[in-house]
Amino acid sequence: MTQTLSHQLADFIERATWSDIPAHVRHEAHRALVNYFAVSLAGCSDPDVAKAATLFSRFNAGDEAHVIGRAEVMDMLNAASLNAMSANVFDYDDTHIPTILHPTAPVAAALFALAETRVIGGEQLLLAFVLGVEVECRIAVAISPEHYRRGWHITSTCGVFGAAAGVGKVLGLDARQLVWAFGNASAQASGLVETLGSAAKSIGVGNAARNGLLSALLAQDGFAGPDQPLEGERGFLNVFGEQPRLDEINTGLGERWALSANTYKPYPCGVVLNPVIQACLELARDRTWALEDIERIELTGHPLLRQRTDRPDIRLGRQSQVSAQHAVAVSLATGRAGLAEFSDAAVSDQRLRALYGRLRFVDDADYPVESAQVRIVFHSGSVLTRTLDVSLGSLDAPLSDHFLEDKLRDLAAYGRSGCEPQPLIDALWKLEHSNDAGALMRLASL
Repeated sequence: MTQTLSHQLADFIERATWSDIPAHVRHEAHRALVNYFAVSLAGCSDPDVAKAATLFSRFNAGDEAHVIGRAEVMDMLNAASLNAMSANVFDYDDTHIPTILHPTAPVAAALFALAETRVIGGEQLLLAFVLGVEVECRIAVAISPEHYRRGWHITSTCGVFGAAAGVGKVLGLDARQLVWAFGNASAQASGLVETLGSAAKSIGVGNAARNGLLSALLAQDGFAGPDQPLEGERGFLNVFGEQPRLDEINTGLGERWALSANTYKPYPCGVVLNPVIQACLELARDRTWALEDIERIELTGHPLLRQRTDRPDIRLGRQSQVSAQHAVAVSLATGRAGLAEFSDAAVSDQRLRALYGRLRFVDDADYPVESAQVRIVFHSGSVLTRTLDVSLGSLDAPLSDHFLEDKLRDLAAYGRSGCEPQPLIDALWKLEHSNDAGALMRLASL
């Protein structure tokens, strides 16, 4: 095989070792997995996840792999899909800032499902996870922001490649087989932004994990694909991107790591709403004014904020996770922004809905996505303003390890799985030294 771009990336995956991974990237891998189990435990009891689990059980092909926070034991393809769905269902999972891709759910769900079918060491799984995230994020960077702007759900379309790469690393695929895995993944890459705010979004994220796992398993058995699945004339990058920057695939491999640009959410919503919510929570603290006193609320931010979150006509809690109207109203009214504040019950609160129509967007391209200004204009003529230059959870104000641990504890309780969080937390931080990564799944299930 000639050294095509796809082959260069595959060759890097084949040759990479744990000793190649810098210490800070290793630690970030642990942090990403703490957050992954946290959000999966929150989503495990979501009604739509439960519906999917019931349906999947009708087609279950084995009892190899656990479903996080649930009693079901399924074949690894179904388990991978359900666990990725649980992790992403509340939009509470991690975010790769340059692309707004949620990198962990597709890759981790596939790897942990595989880890229950064979003995995989913690170091081996962590290396595969780092590499899987690297692959999906590099592909995403090469076609961003046009890809998402056209309506492709980037976590679903690019996540399948990350899952294929990570699983392929664990399976010991050589570079040729890894290119085949990329080809198999390219044939199954799909997901639309139009599905955000609905249960259908979870299908794409679940399929990214399932189909990435399947792609690598097929490649292991000699299921061949094209030589240039990524950069070919009709390959993924040229079909799914408008002007793909092919050099993003291989420039700085082993020097610049995607996990270094990964962030974790303090609130269960689209990442562009984080600074908005934080500003509203600060404005609501010790407030002496009433909601009825508000004439209008002006929200200034990057144009992406309006494009992604101008959704005044929502009816469901799932839709509220990507609605600035609801995020502003509930944060100002309650002084809180947890999962309960983005539920069906919160959306049906007429006191909150009365504020939806008072929100006005002001686009300002000079604002980065992690910044926003909230300006409340009262009927009296007085004004309150709060500007967030850097929001909690951004790269410049990252959540601490302790915060992520508390997030896991809180979300485990919210999901009502009965899973004991502390043994899971301890095992996650010690994963690098474990001889059986799959044991984590038994700690996280019923």
